[in-house]
Amino acid sequence: MNGVTIGQAAAFVGVTVKTVRHYHKLGLVQEPERDSSGYRRYGSAELLRLVQARTLAAAGVPLAEIGPLLDADAGLFAAGLADVERRLTEQIEELTARRDTLHRLTDGDRALLPDRAVALLERMPRLGFAADEVAAIREGWVLARALVPEGFDDYLTHFEHALQNPELVALGRRAAEAAAWEPDDPRIAELAAAAADHYLADPALLGTVTGLQARTEAATRYSLIAHHGEERTPAAARLVELFEARLRAAGVRIPRPSP
Repeated sequence: MNGVTIGQAAAFVGVTVKTVRHYHKLGLVQEPERDSSGYRRYGSAELLRLVQARTLAAAGVPLAEIGPLLDADAGLFAAGLADVERRLTEQIEELTARRDTLHRLTDGDRALLPDRAVALLERMPRLGFAADEVAAIREGWVLARALVPEGFDDYLTHFEHALQNPELVALGRRAAEAAAWEPDDPRIAELAAAAADHYLADPALLGTVTGLQARTEAATRYSLIAHHGEERTPAAARLVELFEARLRAAGVRIPRPSP
């Protein structure tokens, strides 16, 4: 009796009978003829082909490509393997990036923002910024990085410069307090003017206002970023309105959101 049964062939090669039959169905390995007793007997040629198919499949070669590879000459075989290796490398890089993102998710901010931005956020509470202010800035930055990625790094540079200005930081804290004032409080106009004048006196500071304007759809993107997550009190809305109006009057380009 020559050859072995399908069960023995599968065991010798290290696959299941179901896998052998699947290889037959795909045409990767020809199904041997039945012998006089009615059994299909696998000889050395079939076993070799099964080993080759199993090895290529285990290496990541798609089953649909294994047949042509096994039937190709040495040059085409090498080129085919090189193409498979290239695609596997791309998949590995993608999976590695996904894994790194999962690792960064354990430190929520770092999943969505670069380390430089996270360091600035961590610094802000020590400068007197309230937790809700930092949270709002964090969310705005996530949007900014997605909507205006080409300007985000420069924006962080301008923001870092602003944090080094104690007077500006104090104005920021004052603006947070102003949210609880009455909208017609005269201090709002005074604060808006003081803040605008402070920005106008230092062109680098203006980058925190103009740096996130997109090259296209500027008004929409600016509005989405600058006013994200704000359920503004009437006083806070008036402060921003007066601040932006004073900058526009000085020639600073600030998109006007659509009604």
